[in-house]
Amino acid sequence: MKLDSGNTAWMLAATALVLLMTPGLAFFYGGMVRSKNVLAMLMQNFVCMGIVSVLWVIDLFSLAFGPDKMHGLIGDPATHLGLKTGGTLFVAGVPTAVIAAFQITFAIITPALITGAVADRLRFGPFVLFVTAWSILVYAPIAHWVWGGGWLAQFHSVKDATSGAITKLGVEDFAGGTVVHINAGIAGLALTLVLGRRIGWPKERMRPHNVPYVMLGAGLLWFGWLGFNAGSELAADTTAGYALVNSVVATAAAMLAWLIVEKIRDGHATSLGAASGLVAGLVAITPACGFVTPVGAIWIGVIAGVICALAVAIKFKFGFDDSLDVVAVHLIGGIVGALSIGFFGQDAVNSLGRDGLFYGGGLGQLGRQCVGVGAVLVFTFVMTFIIAKVIDMVWGLRVSRDVELEGLDINLHAESAYDSGGPASHTSIPEANMAGVSSEKVSS
Repeated sequence: MKLDSGNTAWMLAATALVLLMTPGLAFFYGGMVRSKNVLAMLMQNFVCMGIVSVLWVIDLFSLAFGPDKMHGLIGDPATHLGLKTGGTLFVAGVPTAVIAAFQITFAIITPALITGAVADRLRFGPFVLFVTAWSILVYAPIAHWVWGGGWLAQFHSVKDATSGAITKLGVEDFAGGTVVHINAGIAGLALTLVLGRRIGWPKERMRPHNVPYVMLGAGLLWFGWLGFNAGSELAADTTAGYALVNSVVATAAAMLAWLIVEKIRDGHATSLGAASGLVAGLVAITPACGFVTPVGAIWIGVIAGVICALAVAIKFKFGFDDSLDVVAVHLIGGIVGALSIGFFGQDAVNSLGRDGLFYGGGLGQLGRQCVGVGAVLVFTFVMTFIIAKVIDMVWGLRVSRDVELEGLDINLHAESAYDSGGPASHTSIPEANMAGVSSEKVSS
């Protein structure tokens, strides 16, 4: 295999596009929280970029994409340790270092997505520990199962040097329906159950403080998502082209469908609904973008837009405080997208895929998708709940009542997003002004 400069150049560009998604997500979430908590939300997203990037190079890439070590459960930690293999060619003539960098961006945004479920009440220090543990114990194994050649992987069987023949289930996930969105969505639910409800929810209406931020963030997400989905082909070819156009039309269809539901249900089509529908469409098309036609993508977008818009009511029905609707958009949207492959998939689009039910493929692939979705749901929920519960018992994940009422920005980070003067505008609080500040207000 020789270096392919065209594929490599495309993957470098796609990596930059996907990295932009996390700041985009920070603004998307940051606009939806109250003004007293916007910096805390941005900080949670940005710190994921720091933690996961370092861990990924040290050994997470090896755990996710190394050869099978435990019968398809995890990768060999010695294979890419410290990215020592960065100069070798990984696939399609692209260096391993470039693929590792591209995959860093996926590993970053997945735990960042979780933060929307527990906005307004999460301590910063314990969250750093949570992201570290979750990335190692949850994200890396799931990524290996689906993308790294593990037991859920697309190909039926491979020969592993250490453990012999391993049967693969054949789950199709082009760009992260299971690995990213279902994974983050169900983790958000588990973390929400550990932390409990915000003070005043659901009686108090907690409106977004800056809807233009939300729209800006949604636009940045859509822009970066083109690299997220089309880049997942790991080559500049026809399948990448399908993934890109599908990411455009499915998103547009979902946004329109969400707005129609809003208009019928509430009498108004809102800008917040447009942004939410846009993201729901991106989530749903992510696993299917390289396996379906543009017409199939439109149908997936419409279905996701309607179902996700209606799913927002789930948290009120069951009483869990998912602050920014991570369950409705990412968990439900991810499930819709993953299962849609079993209906709309066509091997004419991608020779590595299988025909879905609507194209003569029967129920086989739909069944495989169901097993994959179920496996990720169970594993991630249980592991996330355990990780969060242990950290909460040892350190405490939730801020105090006083801090939650006054705001996380000034208390956890000694800053205020919209105050141009006074101690809140600086990175530290002068000693003379600390008389009335609790210990938690100047620590995370």
